[in-house]
Amino acid sequence: MSTLSSAHTTAGTATPLLDLRIARKLYGDQTILVDVPLQVARGEIVCIVGPSGCGKSTLLRIVAGLDTDFRGSVKIDGIALDGPSPRVGVIFQEPRLLPWLSIADNVGFASGPRGGREPSVARLLDEVGLAGAARQLPATLSGGMAQRAAIARGLFGEPDLLLLDEPFSAVDAITRMRLQTLLLDVVHRHRMAAIVVTHDLDEALYLGDRVLMLAPNPGRVDDEIHVEIARPRDRRDPSLAAQRARLLDAFQRFHDRADGTGHEPHDRQASGSGIRAF
Repeated sequence: MSTLSSAHTTAGTATPLLDLRIARKLYGDQTILVDVPLQVARGEIVCIVGPSGCGKSTLLRIVAGLDTDFRGSVKIDGIALDGPSPRVGVIFQEPRLLPWLSIADNVGFASGPRGGREPSVARLLDEVGLAGAARQLPATLSGGMAQRAAIARGLFGEPDLLLLDEPFSAVDAITRMRLQTLLLDVVHRHRMAAIVVTHDLDEALYLGDRVLMLAPNPGRVDDEIHVEIARPRDRRDPSLAAQRARLLDAFQRFHDRADGTGHEPHDRQASGSGIRAF
């Protein structure tokens, strides 16, 4: 069990890129998250797992600045955020591309008028493997290509932190592995940080420098795994299998003490605000 005085921190004493302190988050009179501290260093990937209803999506919304009604703080490089910031990019499960715009215009859409943005868009499309698709419409892309476009869009403003909400769950297994590799390359190349919410424990252990397990009712940090395995990682590494078993044991504990209603109230209440609830 975590306390705010024992935040889940990165190594060293330097100011973290992200310093998140959630003392309490309520919906009405129901506590959704309590005592959730998280510090993330530049260049680090933190994956968040946990059963439905533990507040994973709510946590992402808070970091993204989409939900400011909580007790606590969000700081980037020591500067408090009080709403959405260009320093934080979000990539959703669905690409959410505007169907009437070309891929290039989708990537640069947030910048407003086209003037001066073309070199940045072209560079990002090349980086994600879509250099030849700039003028195509979203309907002509495969699921994997559309998600690559979404990654390019998330990178357009050169954010310091990427938030990813089940970003690869809608594609086939091979495409998923390729997109995971792309994400690792992007985080390394841009010297940014990422928080990935996923239901896939293997994905969390493959991508994450750390994996945080949230417990439900109310959402709180139950466990933290430091994945101290050099990259590139072998998905068949026995060390990953042992850590996966540890996470599965935690899921089993949660199910064993569940009330049996099957109700998932917490994240479903957040479903209308941009970050997918699950």
